[in-house]
Amino acid sequence: METTPVKKKKPFGFYVCSLGFSFERMAFYTAKYMLAIWIATTAASGGLGMTSAQGAAISAYFVAATYITPIFGGWLADYWLSPRLCVAAGMILMGAGYMLAWQASSLGMVWAMIILVALGTGLFKGNLSGINGLLFSDEKELNEAFSVQYSFVNVGSFCGTTFLVLLIPAFGFNFVFMICGLLLLIDAAWFIFNSRSLGEAGKKPFKVDQRQFESAGKKAAGEENAPLTSGDKKRIFAIILVTLFSVVFWMVWYMAYMPAYYYFGYGDGAGFLGRANWVIGNFQVPTSYFDSMNALTCIILGPILGKLWTKLAARPQGDMSMFKKTALGMILVGVSYVAMVVADMVGQGHASILWLVLVSLLMSVGEMIFSPLGNSFIAKLAPAKLMGLLLGVWPVAVFFAQLIYPKIYAFLETDVPAEFQMGYGILAAIVIVLGLILWFGSKNLDKLETAE
Repeated sequence: METTPVKKKKPFGFYVCSLGFSFERMAFYTAKYMLAIWIATTAASGGLGMTSAQGAAISAYFVAATYITPIFGGWLADYWLSPRLCVAAGMILMGAGYMLAWQASSLGMVWAMIILVALGTGLFKGNLSGINGLLFSDEKELNEAFSVQYSFVNVGSFCGTTFLVLLIPAFGFNFVFMICGLLLLIDAAWFIFNSRSLGEAGKKPFKVDQRQFESAGKKAAGEENAPLTSGDKKRIFAIILVTLFSVVFWMVWYMAYMPAYYYFGYGDGAGFLGRANWVIGNFQVPTSYFDSMNALTCIILGPILGKLWTKLAARPQGDMSMFKKTALGMILVGVSYVAMVVADMVGQGHASILWLVLVSLLMSVGEMIFSPLGNSFIAKLAPAKLMGLLLGVWPVAVFFAQLIYPKIYAFLETDVPAEFQMGYGILAAIVIVLGLILWFGSKNLDKLETAE
């Protein structure tokens, strides 16, 4: 007689870690949005009175800094410090950073906030995931747990840009930065006071507390010290190629927020052109809802796309390759820029908000097709001796994308509709063509994955 497998209940420690992400992401995405708007808002309206190009750049540098520091935070937790200590210290540092922004009235204090939040993120981000992973001894349970954790991340992001931002008109930007700081301090208290629920997970540096899943493939003896084969070199080339395309993807993906905020968005500042109608009935939709749409799409479509990939993988020809998924993601982001251009042409200064919903939907689906697969692609192809290095390259792609896109945005920035349509139309065409080249070249590139 067969017994039905009983689904194991997740440990309470899992929810301690996952809610930790929700609070942190709620503050982070609210701050990311506010930096772009606050800096370009006039001083009379509580902003810093700078240009939209400066607002875009500082918001981008904020994100960039939080993508580079986890490499160092991970190294500390791997070899030197308790990951739990790193996470708690990271939460407190981030809280202190946002509290600085609460009192900020100059760009110098904004940079101090960015430094503190970046350092805190470095100690927090990867290490909290690592602790959560140590709570599970079965690989299937772990994969399912990380899918649920990803939902907690998106729920936090959604709540921040949907609800916290509603306080800005009444209380101002600085007050909402204070709320972000309080969220992180509450987060730290939540994590510290519930640390018993984590058992032994995260007490010692990760390299001391490693484990091997029963279902995981065993490394061949001496594999880490073996010289690189011709096949290894081809697979490394495949990883580098996908990473380079990912720089382009994230560059245009993050830049798409800026025309939504400034060209189509509204605000008190010369950079806000208001070329879309954000009013529904008697409610003026905050421009941060462009961000919320992304989080909501990920929450709703995430499980659906997961099932689709499982179905495709079960076909005789298998799932789409990483090269094709990268190409499809790029094409969708390129089409989102086409939608922006069409919206401006059709709307003639009063584009429907539904056009921006379409832009966000295309971007979000493109992200969901491409983004979650990078680490698994690298883990599958990288030689053992270079695994850590190549996995570290993936987030660095986002870092470089953040450094590049503000310069492109500043170059394309205009208040002349014909120039906007031409500039963004050309950018859309370039991205779509790159995606098509990658799609049609994927048959040859796929051979790199299986090269001997």
